[in-house]
Amino acid sequence: MSNVVLPSPRLRRGGVGGGGTMSRRPVDKRIVRARKLRRDTTGAEKKLWPYLKQMQPVSFHFRRQATIGPYFADFACHALRLVIEIDGGQHGENASDAARTRYLESQGYRVLRFWNNDVLNNAEGVAEVISAAIAQRVPPTPDPSPPQAGGGE
Repeated sequence: MSNVVLPSPRLRRGGVGGGGTMSRRPVDKRIVRARKLRRDTTGAEKKLWPYLKQMQPVSFHFRRQATIGPYFADFACHALRLVIEIDGGQHGENASDAARTRYLESQGYRVLRFWNNDVLNNAEGVAEVISAAIAQRVPPTPDPSPPQAGGGE
């Protein structure tokens, strides 16, 4: 009797019929970074997130640490083209933040910035400002309104 060692079934590669190897696509490093940022959420982001989740109707939703081009937005709603940034003291008069805002605006996003202290001390007030910005984003009805079915005057 010989002692033949067979490969583990876990090491087999390929689909039906066997053979071949499974290729792996390169992982977008932004995704790895975004996951880490979501895991290491700041206190202000943790406090604002429930308000953003609560105000989400079916037609849109916010994402945390959303990638937009080379940047990460603290919160972004792609459907509304709205980015919400929560900034600490290190962001005061920061040139890279200005460049980032210009980039996001060039991509059609509106950027709302709030200080950490504002969110931590008045999250409801910040949520009201965000709600008002969302309400402004809803397209108004055309003026004059189009005629209704039935041919009324």
